[in-house]
Amino acid sequence: MNATTATTAGAFAARGGGARPLAGTGTLLRLALRRDRVTLPVWIGVTGLLVLSLPGSLKSVYATPAERADVARQMLTNSSLRATYGPVFADSLGGLTAWRVGCFAGVLAAVMSLIVVVRHTRDEEESGRQELVSAAMVGRRAPLTAALLAALVANGVLALLVAAGLSGQGRAGALALGLTVGGVGMVFATAAAVVAQFTESARLARGLTGALLGAAFVLRAAGDAASDDGSSVLTWISPVGWLENTRAFADERWWVLALFAAAVAAQGVVAYALAGRRDVGMSFLPTRPGPATGRLGTAGALAWRLQRGAVLGWSLGFLAAGAAFGAITRGAADLVGDNAATRAVIERMGGRNGITDAFLATMVNLLGMVAALFVVSSVLRLHGEETSQRAEPLLAAAVGRLRWAAGHLVPAFGGTVLVMLLGGLGLGAGHGAELGPVLGACLVQIPAVWTLGGLAVLLYGLSPRLAPGAWAAAGLALLLGWIGPALDVPRAVLELSPFGHLPKLPGDAMAWPPVLALTGLAAVLTAAGLVALRRRDLTT
Repeated sequence: MNATTATTAGAFAARGGGARPLAGTGTLLRLALRRDRVTLPVWIGVTGLLVLSLPGSLKSVYATPAERADVARQMLTNSSLRATYGPVFADSLGGLTAWRVGCFAGVLAAVMSLIVVVRHTRDEEESGRQELVSAAMVGRRAPLTAALLAALVANGVLALLVAAGLSGQGRAGALALGLTVGGVGMVFATAAAVVAQFTESARLARGLTGALLGAAFVLRAAGDAASDDGSSVLTWISPVGWLENTRAFADERWWVLALFAAAVAAQGVVAYALAGRRDVGMSFLPTRPGPATGRLGTAGALAWRLQRGAVLGWSLGFLAAGAAFGAITRGAADLVGDNAATRAVIERMGGRNGITDAFLATMVNLLGMVAALFVVSSVLRLHGEETSQRAEPLLAAAVGRLRWAAGHLVPAFGGTVLVMLLGGLGLGAGHGAELGPVLGACLVQIPAVWTLGGLAVLLYGLSPRLAPGAWAAAGLALLLGWIGPALDVPRAVLELSPFGHLPKLPGDAMAWPPVLALTGLAAVLTAAGLVALRRRDLTT
């Protein structure tokens, strides 16, 4: 090949194989939306329901303007509650809705967005599918553009849902809240697009972007704990803090939306610039090679090597979350006051043996429901190893499927015990309660978490296509456990979640039959999933 030919070939490759940089974007966008036709509606529906259900729930709990004004005053004087939910800028139903759920809706939108972008960029490259697609007349930046447009569509629909659903509380406030929830989602969509350029691993890209989201939430919480009007510098550093400082339903600050637009544009430019400077499948921070002499003598050791970062991250996160929840529990009595409706909601969630014990049981239950996300994520690492074709070479050696699967299930189910224990330690330390009952209450949540983990094993064992259904089951359990009692959902519906059968500890008496039954169910589901995995072909 002479110099002229090499120059021509390089220019041809730089243009994306002769195609325009964005050629094929529409087709890839339709493919992305088709592939996410189940998961995106679930994310949008759950997040939208979380927001839209709040006005009715708040109206039933705080029926009069005087009660709403009283709870707003209490929030301003409680730094722990401000750190969790943010400051209250208005005591109307719309203002309390924005306060109570705005930041959490923004976080859910951000998680949805980073998953979408990483799935349709780095996941595709890691699996080798992007290389095949790029061999056709597809522009160099078309895959990234399609992924960002898919995230934009999802966040746009969510913003419209929130704005339309809350318009009865005030059109301007509803529009502001909808735009800022979608804005947080797009900020982290473009952040994920940048991070995906630096790592060859989709799992690491999701983890690093999730860490950025966690840091943003912590900065916002620290700023709000120090200031009762959102004016702290720490709050303004965080995109989640921008959401609350838009002040939906309270003399909206429309200019704050420019911060979202600027962040999305700046990160988008960086992502596009980086994407044009690397080869498909490569990254600016390539994965380091392992040691020359291997230490991974078993499939279990390899699985632990792959899972240990996630176990450590979740463990530290639960320790910090437990401490934060414990601090909130100290102000439970002030939050409830003499409001009988609020007391009834908390008692439905945490039992009737004193408001402090009930609130503590509620926080324990929330830790358990979040731990279900950990166990599902860890179990479905099997799915990722299979679809990325890393499992097949391993199983071609003297490693059986059951040994391979067990190597991943031990960190998943064993890690659940660790994260719940650390969550209990943080909760006890933050609240100043006796550790024994709190740790016992956290351990009681484990059979319900394992049940959802066992369901994930079963769905994956039957077919990789069914595996994402485990996320839907975990999301439904979280939705029923957190929102169901506030909406006074019938007991029969709440018991669709395994957490609905557990005793509400600390406070209530210990009940062993449901705990043992759920443990047995988890074992049966896991065993059935392993039998199904052993019988089916890989990647089918």
